[in-house]
Amino acid sequence: MILRAAIGLVSVAAFLLLWHVATTAGWVSGVFLPAPGLVAKVGLDLIRDGELWTAIWVSSGRVFAGFFLAGAVAIPLGVVMGVWWPAKAIVDPFVSLLRPLPSITWIPLTILWLGIGEQQKIAIVFLGSWIYILVYTLAAVKRVDPLLIRAARNLGASDLSVMTRVILPGALPGILSGMKITLAISWSCVLSAEMVAAQTGLGALIWQGKDWGNLPQVLVGMVGISITVLIADAVADRIERLLLPWERHRR
Repeated sequence: MILRAAIGLVSVAAFLLLWHVATTAGWVSGVFLPAPGLVAKVGLDLIRDGELWTAIWVSSGRVFAGFFLAGAVAIPLGVVMGVWWPAKAIVDPFVSLLRPLPSITWIPLTILWLGIGEQQKIAIVFLGSWIYILVYTLAAVKRVDPLLIRAARNLGASDLSVMTRVILPGALPGILSGMKITLAISWSCVLSAEMVAAQTGLGALIWQGKDWGNLPQVLVGMVGISITVLIADAVADRIERLLLPWERHRR
């Protein structure tokens, strides 16, 4: 573990050094890629002003509101589709139609329906995320070993017991993995919405940097997104370990 962390730190340091040399030696024009020191200075200014913290807080609130709403709808629906074929037959055509649509295509409609307030940003995250959670949940339920279900029924388990003691525990690792992947998708959704119609948030911060020709601010916004998602992934890993103690030996 320590060796892996050390290798990671060395690789990051080597990248930053190469970046610094490339920009200071004139190999790459500052118009296209500012020096890392300049990016760090702009980032510190945004932190001292509180602008970066505000942007992270606002974007995170939009992401998690839409993401958890998507999970609340998609996970029960995916479980039902996995165990009851008529539900799958009903929903499958809509999944096939909606899955190819990127979140940005919903922006004009959501602006017409909801305006440009917070509800519109949350709606974009929801519309861009729920179908992926649904697909991952359905796949996780389908992967539960049917022999375990048959054995539980032979032992006299009721339908509710089979669902809560066999299907859900068996599908939970796949559901959580799908939600972790979808969380990154949710961030791309909110950034699309913020770049089009928002005055606050990381997407707005990046877009304002572009409009002002402030490339360091653009990069600070991008780094802010990456760090926020990394922290969210670490928290999700911790939650996954708490919810799935029987999976620890496989890691």
